[in-house]
Order: sequence, then structure tokens, then C-alpha cells
Amino acid sequence: MSKIKITQIKSTIDRLEKQKRTIKALGLGRPNYFVIRENCPQIMGMVNVVKHLVTVEEIKG
Repeated sequence: MSKIKITQIKSTIDRLEKQKRTIKALGLGRPNYFVIRENCPQIMGMVNVVKHLVTVEEIKG
């Protein structure tokens, strides 16, 4: 499977509780933090919930 780099670009202050929990579940928590995860439907579903707070890049190789 390919990997993706998920970078948080905005804060979770004044966001819905579901969005805050999703950011935490992805392993993020502060702006400019990033994690590398497998590209699977579960992760992409979580990214879709917080797509306005994160950027996603595919990692080659």
C-alpha cells in the first residue's frame, strides 16, 4: 500500500467535538505537525472529516 503524509494546517479551537476527536485519532494535535499513515479507506474517511484542517500528500517509494 502507498503511504500518505497528513499535515495539520489549522487549529482545532472552536471546532466541533467530532473534528477534535478525529484529529487526535489521526495522531495530530497542533498546527504544522504531520504523521505518515498507510493509504486505506479508514484513514481517508477520517481525513475527509477534517479536510479543511489538514493537507494530504502522497509519498512516493
